[in-house]
Amino acid sequence: MIFFSRFYVFYMDVGKIQKRKERGKYLKKKTLMRSGIGVIAAMCMVLGMSSYAVQASSLMERVEAMTEEETDQDYAEDTNGPRTRSNHLNYGHSSIQKVDSNKCYVEGRTQAYHVCDKLFLDVTLEQKNDGTYSAYQTWSYTALSDSSLTKGFNVLVPKNHYYRVRGYHAAQDGNIKESSTTLTKGIWIGN
Repeated sequence: MIFFSRFYVFYMDVGKIQKRKERGKYLKKKTLMRSGIGVIAAMCMVLGMSSYAVQASSLMERVEAMTEEETDQDYAEDTNGPRTRSNHLNYGHSSIQKVDSNKCYVEGRTQAYHVCDKLFLDVTLEQKNDGTYSAYQTWSYTALSDSSLTKGFNVLVPKNHYYRVRGYHAAQDGNIKESSTTLTKGIWIGN
């Protein structure tokens, strides 16, 4: 009986050891699975955050570059008359509108009170680089014996810049020439 009980105890010890080994393997697998899932989750978070950071930084560049000379709208216009009382020139008008990520619509108008000998319209598209605007392209028009001169057109431009329109408007009748200038706010043309 002693032999049998010792054998039984030995058998029980071997059984416990074997169960512990199996349980240890199970725990190792479980731990490895948990750590593997944790690594995958961490990688997804890093990749997700880095793409989010890129989008936010490109947006920040646009917002930081915006001043009171610009607007966050896709359209800007300015209308102005002569500084002094005039007999010929009523007003000048200029506008810019975003059409696409690399295209804008530019328009200028010179409006007189009556038919004048000559009307003038200069439309200058300006591009902002390094915080300052400079002329990107200029168009000049004249009209003879007319009371209104309007020109509008689409312009392909390099994207991711602010653009604005500067206009020069004048009406001449005889020796008297009356003029006015307009300047829109800058609008963002880009993504």
